[in-house]
Amino acid sequence: MLELINIGKSFSSVKVLKNINLKINRNEIHAIVGENGAGKSTLMKIIYGEHSPTEGTLIINGEKRNHYSPSEALHEGIVMVHQESSLVPTLSVYENIFLGRWNSSKTNKNYLVKKKELISLTREILRKMGVYHISPEKRVSSLSIGDKQIVEIAKSLSFNPKILILDEPTAALSIEETNILFSILKTLKENGVTILYISHRLEEIFQIAERVTVLRNGEIVYNDFVNKININELISKMIGREITNKYPEKINKTSGKIVLQVVDLTSSYFKKITFEIHEGEILGISGLMGCGSTQMGESLFGLRKINGGNIHYYGERFFPKNPSICIKHGIFYVPADRHSLGLVLKRSVKENYTLPNLDFFAKYGILKINKEKQDCYRTINQLNIKISNLNQKVENLSGGNQQKLVIGKWIVRQPKLLIMDEPTRGVDVGAKYEIYKKIYELSSKGIAILLISTDIDEIHNLCDRILVMSEGRITGTLYPENSTKEEILALAVKGKEDINSQEFEVINN
Repeated sequence: MLELINIGKSFSSVKVLKNINLKINRNEIHAIVGENGAGKSTLMKIIYGEHSPTEGTLIINGEKRNHYSPSEALHEGIVMVHQESSLVPTLSVYENIFLGRWNSSKTNKNYLVKKKELISLTREILRKMGVYHISPEKRVSSLSIGDKQIVEIAKSLSFNPKILILDEPTAALSIEETNILFSILKTLKENGVTILYISHRLEEIFQIAERVTVLRNGEIVYNDFVNKININELISKMIGREITNKYPEKINKTSGKIVLQVVDLTSSYFKKITFEIHEGEILGISGLMGCGSTQMGESLFGLRKINGGNIHYYGERFFPKNPSICIKHGIFYVPADRHSLGLVLKRSVKENYTLPNLDFFAKYGILKINKEKQDCYRTINQLNIKISNLNQKVENLSGGNQQKLVIGKWIVRQPKLLIMDEPTRGVDVGAKYEIYKKIYELSSKGIAILLISTDIDEIHNLCDRILVMSEGRITGTLYPENSTKEEILALAVKGKEDINSQEFEVINN
């Protein structure tokens, strides 16, 4: 279906891809894996026509092509779902799916938008995906991150693709949504669609793909059938060294006094949430997508309205009216969506680091440039953030380095409570390990960490104690040493009418 011959790509003097030779067969799901910055997304953008290769040739259906545009790629049946959202928030679901094609029908000679027809087509696409809870007329800005990803995939299917490129499609999906996606992909493959699948969730590769290609430093280091390699060997190929454990060894520590006590906290997203977190404790909050955990974390940082309940911070009554008050009290928040909430992508590394810390680096309105640089470099070295220089734009960093910067900019503030929502979403296995080490290090210094994650394996391995949420309520409290991941999942789906048995299969695998 697709062949890449000696493909190379350079940005200025930086060579991102070198001598890529790869054949993609028709009717297969082919996984592309590697660390952040390995060149995966660049390679996919070349196939999609978003980038032109510096050297080499592409052969599509037997025809040689040196370069082409995304619109030409669509004409060839090549469709890509990017990791970053391309949706227009102010438009509805159906308007986004058929954006640019509202009146493109050959029979539509009067150039009027046939709204009912587009809504019907959207509903049909979503129905084929097994999605019934998203209304075609709903505004995209009101959707959750997971639902937005579903709309992105629905939009790609509206083009009837021959080659479908998916870049981290499940990063923001729940287990149910992931199972729906896998079912859709298998059906597409049976109907003749070739799928290129990028994911940092390596367990998925063994569930969904026939073949896997590993990129490291812009070169192919492995290309073969999935059943010829195991997950530890795959990780070793990715990072270039042997790895025996995905998680660092836990640090022995004793929990201190209560930092935050929450009693019957209530909003329009959650009801009667009660818990406490101690100094040095890593308290996990887990559940399926949409369980209310993200909204709870945002509420504790003053980003959402609280309707009822009490909060005590170090024994004193506390109300998180806004983020400024929380920051003054040593409460900080790492958001799930780093691109829109955690970073200013068009600004430099230094500016992103300084922006929330201006009171630290400025006096009488004058910026202390030397202190700013020293602190920024210190944090970059501590977290092993790979940059070319402090003025490099954040949008040009890999996902893992972006995430480490989001976390690192708060460390200078010496937090007392750090709320982390999906801290390793869309991050490769090497960067995850470094983030996990930093979480352990911070907790060993007495910092209380509220870790919100839908990654049950992550929650089970990192946390000292786990609270499980379902439909806005806490359904149970577990301790990792005497509980299983299946028990966490059972509590996460508690109260739901339909429990898909395949969800347990995903966790077991």
